[in-house]
Amino acid sequence: MATAATSTPAAWQPTLVCATLTARVPREMAAEVDAAAALGADVAELQVGCLDGFEPRRDLPVLLAQPRPLPVIVSYRPKWEGGQYAGEDEPRFEALLLAMELGAEYVDIEFKVVDKFMKFLFGKKPQNCKLIVSAYDYESTPSVNELLNLVAQIRTTGADIVKILTTAADIVDASTMFQVLAHCQEKQVPIIGLVMKEQGFISRILCAKYGGYLTFASLEKGKESAPGQPTVSDLINKYKIRQIGPDTKVFGIIGNPVSHSKSPIVQNQAFRSVGFDAVFLPFLSDDLVKFLSTFSAPDYAGFSCTMPHKETALRCCDDVDPIARDIGAINTIIRRPDGKLVGYNTDYSGAISAIEDGIRASQPTDSTTSPLAGRLFVVIGAGGAGKALAYGAKEKGARVVIANRTFARAQELANIIGGTALTLSELENYHPEEGMILANATSVGMHPNVDEIPLSKEALKSYAVVFDAVFVPRETRLLREAAACGATVIDGLEMLIRLVMVQFKLFTGGMTDNKVSADIMVSAKMVPVVHMSSFLLLPQRLGSTVFD
Repeated sequence: MATAATSTPAAWQPTLVCATLTARVPREMAAEVDAAAALGADVAELQVGCLDGFEPRRDLPVLLAQPRPLPVIVSYRPKWEGGQYAGEDEPRFEALLLAMELGAEYVDIEFKVVDKFMKFLFGKKPQNCKLIVSAYDYESTPSVNELLNLVAQIRTTGADIVKILTTAADIVDASTMFQVLAHCQEKQVPIIGLVMKEQGFISRILCAKYGGYLTFASLEKGKESAPGQPTVSDLINKYKIRQIGPDTKVFGIIGNPVSHSKSPIVQNQAFRSVGFDAVFLPFLSDDLVKFLSTFSAPDYAGFSCTMPHKETALRCCDDVDPIARDIGAINTIIRRPDGKLVGYNTDYSGAISAIEDGIRASQPTDSTTSPLAGRLFVVIGAGGAGKALAYGAKEKGARVVIANRTFARAQELANIIGGTALTLSELENYHPEEGMILANATSVGMHPNVDEIPLSKEALKSYAVVFDAVFVPRETRLLREAAACGATVIDGLEMLIRLVMVQFKLFTGGMTDNKVSADIMVSAKMVPVVHMSSFLLLPQRLGSTVFD
């Protein structure tokens, strides 16, 4: 199953951003309409079932009073369709009719009762009110054919707009919805088609690429009305949904977890700064092979690979950069125009240059050689990131030690690069010399497990330099305790900024300039800019990566 290709139809319309409002008091909900307009939303959905003691004849005139800054959708969802209303249908129908008469631009009614609702209306529907007929599947995402049959059934009811929301079991379910959207766009059928839960998150953004009529968003985090719903601000500012169209190229970070990643913020701002028509998304996936075979259209042009896919990615690519093959892990995949996938690994260059710059900024060094040369460099972790760090440190002349939870993996990596292997328990008492460097290449200490630490504070006293690849939070417990012991500390964000710049150049075919560098720095909340010069000197033959 491949994601539908896109083409630009003559009647292409941009996807509207609809803020879903769930206030408990009518005047607060009316104020939320103003807030939604201020954020840049195009439409507001008034979920009147959320109002305490909702009385239509008292409350709807407050909600629909003119002037209003936005057109509104009035929905009154019953409990059997995921809403709040527990009564009979007729009072609910009467409330929706009143909303139409008071000037609501849209009214949403469930497909299961639309025939009954149309009989109730019997010609009383105002011409200027559009009827959205909605169908929800809270269990799964049916096949493309099943969904297209459902679209056809909904159209026969007199719907002005078809609305279908399904539930994702896997991110590939979003591809199913994209094919439905593309078909409807071609047939000029207005449709809202979204996939709920985090695995379906991309449908809420890429619906703009496939012709979705609108997408829903919350006013702020914590006010979501459905699982996986982004905020209005994220849609407009983080993902630049206004700029997404049928020709937009899609990039993203594939892994689990990915919701914490700063890459979408940084890459999307960089794309925008050079006018590159692309969007960068978080792809939550446990099955890289399935993901790549599903999202195989040419517009899905490149991906960052993070945990747990860096080693699997090696087997998924048609061509692999020699450095990545030596390391045995890939962190970036580029789809060439011929459809072939090419894999790269530059974790080592971004991380090693961050460590070198950190040392140079804090300690006297010889400018003619790497500050790692001849020093003992201890890597915690033997996965993809650990391999990259070990390879890079060895290349710079360091003496490398690998410590890992599974000793056999540490031993295997140590044999490959000509280093030494230790168990984590042995590392606690490892202190053969002064001035050692420690690099954490595991997820220990990453949000939400911020109290975890890969090495005790007592053991940290043996190190002069400590680097942590984790950057959420930026100051991990490892770095905090290492600093307290007097070590020079380098955080993962220093590495990220270097990786993103190299990756950006690969994604865009070489676009980069000082403005892009500055935009990426600001987006990543990087205060110091003094290290960028050395980053820009990274070898041009390298590929790209992102360390999420």
